[in-house]
Amino acid sequence: MASLRVLAIDPGSVVIGAAVIDFERGKARCLHLQSIQLRREKSFPARLGAVFEAVTALIEQFEPQEFAIEQVFMYRSPESSLKLGQARGVAIAAAVVRGLPVYEYMPAEVKQAVVGTGRADKVQVQHM
Repeated sequence: MASLRVLAIDPGSVVIGAAVIDFERGKARCLHLQSIQLRREKSFPARLGAVFEAVTALIEQFEPQEFAIEQVFMYRSPESSLKLGQARGVAIAAAVVRGLPVYEYMPAEVKQAVVGTGRADKVQVQHM
């Protein structure tokens, strides 16, 4: 089986989680983990530009073959959900512009795959 490199993004309008994972012979190896802090003092459109630039830089640096991103789920605040959706869309656009296939996953699916339960908290996911 050929190797596969995936750039995975946990989108946000203030913090973006990013991981680069290599898959080879049924085994996964994490090459890079990063928490990208976006400057709150910048306007929201400027932060969206920073999302695009950050994802583009990761694609250029690690040359993934696929792009994975969490699907949007509804927060208590519709405004937060809309901002998350916009940040997510910008990240997807950066991948599409670079010709990467995009795969979308629900947060519970990611937690289930990483930790073994779809209700894992951030600390459990980070530990794994």
